[in-house]
Amino acid sequence: MRDILAFFNIDELVINTCLSYSIDQLFHRVTINRQQMEQQMKQDIFIGVMSGTSLDGVDLVAVSFDPLRLHATLTVPFPSELRQALIALTLPADNEIERMGVADVALAKLIGESANKLIADHQLNKDDIRAIGSHGQTIRHRPEAGFTLQIGDPNLIAEITDLPVVSDFRRRDMAAGGQGAPLVPAFHQAIFQDEHTDRIILNLGGIANISVLVAGQPGHVFGFDTGPANILMDAWCFQHTGQTFDQDGAWAATGTVNQILLKQLLSHEYFDRSFPKSTGREDFNLTWLLQQIETAQQEKNIDAQISPQDVQATLLQLTAQTVINAITQTSLKAGELWLCGGGAYNRALWQAIAQGLPDWTLRSTSDMGLAPTWVEATAFAWLTHQRIHHLSGNLPAVTGAQGLRVLGTLTHR
Repeated sequence: MRDILAFFNIDELVINTCLSYSIDQLFHRVTINRQQMEQQMKQDIFIGVMSGTSLDGVDLVAVSFDPLRLHATLTVPFPSELRQALIALTLPADNEIERMGVADVALAKLIGESANKLIADHQLNKDDIRAIGSHGQTIRHRPEAGFTLQIGDPNLIAEITDLPVVSDFRRRDMAAGGQGAPLVPAFHQAIFQDEHTDRIILNLGGIANISVLVAGQPGHVFGFDTGPANILMDAWCFQHTGQTFDQDGAWAATGTVNQILLKQLLSHEYFDRSFPKSTGREDFNLTWLLQQIETAQQEKNIDAQISPQDVQATLLQLTAQTVINAITQTSLKAGELWLCGGGAYNRALWQAIAQGLPDWTLRSTSDMGLAPTWVEATAFAWLTHQRIHHLSGNLPAVTGAQGLRVLGTLTHR
């Protein structure tokens, strides 16, 4: 018998082990092994959903990590009625609770249906999707009062998609004494930090924020909101041209920076605060802008006929100057400045920042395989990954929280 087993290279122990099992035991072991193999082959995909302060629509990504792989992307513009309703909710007004409830449902339906479209259009296997991470739409962010509010009901998203949903990412950090923002620096550190080169990741969304990544020092990461990025430029552009944004900064390029108005805008007390700090539409909005123009005209004798394009040029310089000031105040004097967010496509803004930071090399995150449009949605997919695996998602040096915290609330399918 041993000779036969040796001829066929069969281990006698294997034969004896198999003979010791009953048919049911063997079937059970085969089933377990098959399940383990299927689990190993299964991809852990997370869907990240982001709607930022620009309020132009919803960005969705389907992504897996270790290594980072982007499986699918989708942008869904807001219907005009919903966009106007969300903008109105960012500032105090009458009948807020009723209007918030209606918008909460409408946004959740849009997110849920958009997630289903992303899955169907790209033929994703739903069994591979661990969860959806929905940031929701921030309608009020008041860290000084200890609260932040995002809407887009996760219960409804879970019902529409039949998938678990992670939401409410910011309040856990805020409960620990943090600002609840910005949250993307933890993701930037995990994906973009380099062992040999100092890097700053500049996110130019509605609000601009930076993540400072010192080479080879993962424990020395900090960041904060620098001020408005696209939020004022988009609002002014829409009011005067009907376009939702200034393509490539072309309209701003036809104007001239008004230095008196720029100085007035830079007098906002936010720019003098030390970090940790965060801001939003509550501080920088069209109403505030109009007040600053009026103040500058009355107190500093600006020409009352300042042209809309000159205001746009001044707003672009405001964004560039506050970014330059913030980076100059860090301990880093040179390195790589990686741009993401919608503002990364604004060539005039890019050039204004480059002019003020001659020792920095400006690059797009596209060069690292992740287009600027998708970075923030991918960040919330990553935060969802962290939540599902019970890992922290905040950086106390960035938000000011008392320690690392697992962020987000899980709504089961």
